[in-house]
Amino acid sequence: MASDRPLRRQAIKLLARVLLGNRRAHYHSWLPSLVIKGRSEGHPGKVKFRGGIDFPLRDIRSLSERAGERIVIIGSGPSVKGADLSSLPDRSALLLNGAISLIGSEIREPLAVAIEDERFVWRHFGLMRERMTRREVPLLLSPGVIRATCELDPTFLRDRPIILIDDIRKPYGLPRRDKAALAGFDFVVLEGEAGFSADPDRGVFQGGSVAISALQFALAAGAREIGFLGVDIANANAPRFYEKEGDVAYSGIAGAEARILAHIALARDVAARRGVRLSNHSQVSALRSIGFDYRPLDQTVS
Repeated sequence: MASDRPLRRQAIKLLARVLLGNRRAHYHSWLPSLVIKGRSEGHPGKVKFRGGIDFPLRDIRSLSERAGERIVIIGSGPSVKGADLSSLPDRSALLLNGAISLIGSEIREPLAVAIEDERFVWRHFGLMRERMTRREVPLLLSPGVIRATCELDPTFLRDRPIILIDDIRKPYGLPRRDKAALAGFDFVVLEGEAGFSADPDRGVFQGGSVAISALQFALAAGAREIGFLGVDIANANAPRFYEKEGDVAYSGIAGAEARILAHIALARDVAARRGVRLSNHSQVSALRSIGFDYRPLDQTVS
């Protein structure tokens, strides 16, 4: 199946692997146009694009200041279709990718939006323009998503709170880290091939779904209950709730199911030690296979 990336971006990705080697192949996400400057512990830094556009990044406080005790991470799985979202208060929904189509209808004011894969931007930038009109809503974006968005519209991200989703295994500006390097961070928990970061400002573990990154941010924002809706995984090859038959983008989620579930299971264990409850609000979801029994969206934890 053809990639949603433009041909020039596919070429840059290939050249990065050939010229920079495996440990720096991820540099394709920001090269050659995007630079993040001044980023260090306690300082989110700022983005420069093609030497002209520049805007500051924000840290987890932009999320935690808006969040209440309950956050519901809403993906774009088929189970979202027909779900009654009326019980969700404003600023409780953390929307992933195509779930932004809910803004303005079922979701009046989301807590935040998270997009990690630049292919979504290339395929659905029209949807982003249409729905992401509230400029005060924090956006959790990877370097590749920031770069692709700036390529399509240099003004779109200006005057918005942008929080960087930085892959701790393949961080911005640094070579790929091995397991020994990751184990040296006191905010990291490792279990097999899965990982969890308690400090997403310094990086998050990615594992095949943006839901994993969103979960680490939700926990760092101080939520006491975190729910999942539309993070189905098991039926990832079916049309997403906002897609039409015959216009379905490729998803690698089904093939990464074991890896995704391992990361979520580890985060659940970390959350439990903090007294935070994780819940599944999709009747059809692979989360049920790791002990996330279905609970209706309007049924909160007592």
